[in-house]
Amino acid sequence: MPTRNIAALFSLGQKISPSFVSQPAKANHLRWLWLGFGLTGIAMLSATAGALLAVSLSTKPLMQSRMSAEEAAVFSGGNISTTNLRLPELTRPVNILVLGIKVLSSELGESPNPANNGYDPVVNSFEGLSDTMLLLRFNPQTQKLIVLSIPRDTRTLVEGQGVTKINAANAAGGPALSARATSNLLGGIRIDRYVRINVQGVEKLIDALGGVTVYIPQDMKYKDDTQHLYIDFKAGTQHLNGAQMQNFLRFRYDKLGDIGRVQRQQMVMRALAEQALNPGTMSRVPQILSIVQSHIDTNLTLEELVALVGFGVKTNRSNVQMLMVPGDFSDSEQFEASYWLPNRRGIDKMVAQYLDVDDSNKKSRRAFNPTNINIAIQDSTGQPGAADDLLAKLKKAGYRNVFVAEPWKEPLSETRIVAQQGDGDGAEAIRRALEFGDVRVESTGNLESDITIKVGKDWLQRRN
Repeated sequence: MPTRNIAALFSLGQKISPSFVSQPAKANHLRWLWLGFGLTGIAMLSATAGALLAVSLSTKPLMQSRMSAEEAAVFSGGNISTTNLRLPELTRPVNILVLGIKVLSSELGESPNPANNGYDPVVNSFEGLSDTMLLLRFNPQTQKLIVLSIPRDTRTLVEGQGVTKINAANAAGGPALSARATSNLLGGIRIDRYVRINVQGVEKLIDALGGVTVYIPQDMKYKDDTQHLYIDFKAGTQHLNGAQMQNFLRFRYDKLGDIGRVQRQQMVMRALAEQALNPGTMSRVPQILSIVQSHIDTNLTLEELVALVGFGVKTNRSNVQMLMVPGDFSDSEQFEASYWLPNRRGIDKMVAQYLDVDDSNKKSRRAFNPTNINIAIQDSTGQPGAADDLLAKLKKAGYRNVFVAEPWKEPLSETRIVAQQGDGDGAEAIRRALEFGDVRVESTGNLESDITIKVGKDWLQRRN
């Protein structure tokens, strides 16, 4: 039976006898998949099973690059998941380095077409600069998923390249060099696996998901004929297809530059987490994984991929925490290039709290002192005095370093308390003091703050 028919049957949640698979050499490899899904009987997981079965029977491997033994040794060995008689599950905390790659044809030696405005198209390759860098930590002990954004302009040591932007590591030495540079930046943490996906894959993935609804925080307009990049968005909530989402994610032409783009990436990841895991999406899983397979390079095994997918399905939204490497913009008078200068003390603190190898061995924390927290208030209600009244309430509760920042234009029904620098405990303490609000550990707030409060309509009800 053709692979696509087997996958279709699994995606409909129907049972298939092992005798349907007439490939003895692969019987042992597939037994765990058939048995696990047969026992669960859950339609969503059955859909995933069909897609993964299709991937396992195809000829195109997930790992499309070749690494030397020395490069492979950069990543931790040993199993990260177990199968037994059930679906694969993670056995320990795992750090996955994700690299989003954008490669232009000129970078592969091809000359832009002068007859077409010098058009220099993006190509399906993994060998260029990393446009996006994320470190994902899947922790089965705490049931949390940590997403650390690493700005591509982060100034750090890249072996063989000197002190430069960290996104140069992939172009110079592939995933192994990127992993070494990331590990060194973060104080020597372990990198277990890597995933590289090119921008064409991201566009097709969004289309396969049926698009994503996201809030666009400002008008965006930019034109680049050489890349056929034409960005023209109005602020507001919009449903974007793959090409539109690519433009939204690539825009970096405002006062925050690449850091603003990192914030928008986190907004999209949050939207994906809230929209993707539904029955309609799960019915598209075979198509989604087929697309990803053509645009992905990873040293994850199929079993490990299943374990990660299963973990993600079970993770609550509140347990998805998104951080960014602490730092500051470089001074144009000090450096010729524009850098994100990492803050070593901030990194050490963040690693100890969220990325420590032994999550049960946390360093003792100092007693919470509200006067040490910088709190930014962003009003989304448009009501005069709403932010000032909240500032007064916080000061009455003992918070001293509070200021009103630029408004947040997205109308919010519920106030968001954003742990901008990863201080989830501090954000939770503020929520208790206010007795309302939704705590989010992410880096979408004011850059000058430790905690950003985006004031919603629920404050207006309490204020009155």
